[in-house]
Amino acid sequence: MTSQVIITLCVLLLIAYIFDISASKTRVPSVVMLLLLGYVLQHLAVMFEVILPDMEGVLPVLGTLGLVLIVLEGSLELELNSSQFSFVRKTLISAAIPFFILSFLLAFVLVWLDGIPLKSAFTNVVPLAIISSAIAIPSAQSLDQKSREFIIYESSLSDIIGVIVFNFVALNAIIDGGAIFNFSFQLIIMLVITLLATALLAFLMGKINHHIKFGPIILIIILIYSLSKIFHLPALVFILLFGLFLRNFDEINNWKPLSFLDPKILIQEVTKLKELTSEAAFLVRTLFFLLFGFLINTDELFNLDTLPLASGIVLVILLVRWGILLLLRMPLLPILYIAPRGLITILLFLSIPIAETTSSVNKSLIIQVIILSAFIMMMGMLFYKPVKAKPTAL
Repeated sequence: MTSQVIITLCVLLLIAYIFDISASKTRVPSVVMLLLLGYVLQHLAVMFEVILPDMEGVLPVLGTLGLVLIVLEGSLELELNSSQFSFVRKTLISAAIPFFILSFLLAFVLVWLDGIPLKSAFTNVVPLAIISSAIAIPSAQSLDQKSREFIIYESSLSDIIGVIVFNFVALNAIIDGGAIFNFSFQLIIMLVITLLATALLAFLMGKINHHIKFGPIILIIILIYSLSKIFHLPALVFILLFGLFLRNFDEINNWKPLSFLDPKILIQEVTKLKELTSEAAFLVRTLFFLLFGFLINTDELFNLDTLPLASGIVLVILLVRWGILLLLRMPLLPILYIAPRGLITILLFLSIPIAETTSSVNKSLIIQVIILSAFIMMMGMLFYKPVKAKPTAL
């Protein structure tokens, strides 16, 4: 039995690798293929009467690890300098404004449908208002550099804003001045932790001479993230800022407080860390979406009671995104279609307090919104034809 499990995992991961390297040619996001493959495997397991243990509890674990690694991978790719501040501001606007518009709009719809308090409605719809970096970032790899950077920044910031707002709303029984003060205090604490942890990890990267170096570094990053989550701190802020610091160290290495770091050694080590993070993110992301596809229930996927609401939510997502991209004077295609819901949506949905749950936002709705948004992204990528640069005259 052990050999069969190992063979199956190896074959599935190799198939996922083929999906990944062929995505730029086929324009079908690898995540969509992984979900489909997982769904097919579920039916094959039933057909051949393969008995498997309940793996639903594994999903949040893989999701959390995947989120950390994917945001870290994305931040390690982003070059940040004074010439890009305007661009980063655009991505922040594109992440924040649609998030709040969608959250409030969907919350009022939920209040009207279920007659629940606005706070409870807001808690339920926040997961649906967040762009999933776990799906968006890998899907943007075949785009031009500027579009890819926009998607990485936007989706990472959307994750961070969404998690912070969700924790603020879900964990405070009453939203008042005291809650805002506590939130501000938590954010300051997280920034201090980020500063100290980043300095420590950068120092360790430059000083550790043991042949095993990056495994412990990544484990410490995940440990800090998990401990911060226990105390309800905005832990993704640490991941994003840590990655940005390492990627852009050459821009700030002359700063006196950083004189204890060796620029040449650190820049070399960051390249190696990025490679290892990409490999680990691929493995965890693959296992997560395969398992998610495997756990999709057909009745929940084709639930006609929730399908109209799910379709309406995806339509509103696209309309709001269209308006913001026009306002920012960003190219509509194919960025308009790359606003998937996914890993972070599932994690936050599973984190909704039982007392705050409502019948309208259920597993069927979440699955349908994720699948529909991924399908629209796939179709947008398939039919998008990049404009080829005209050759310059000699």
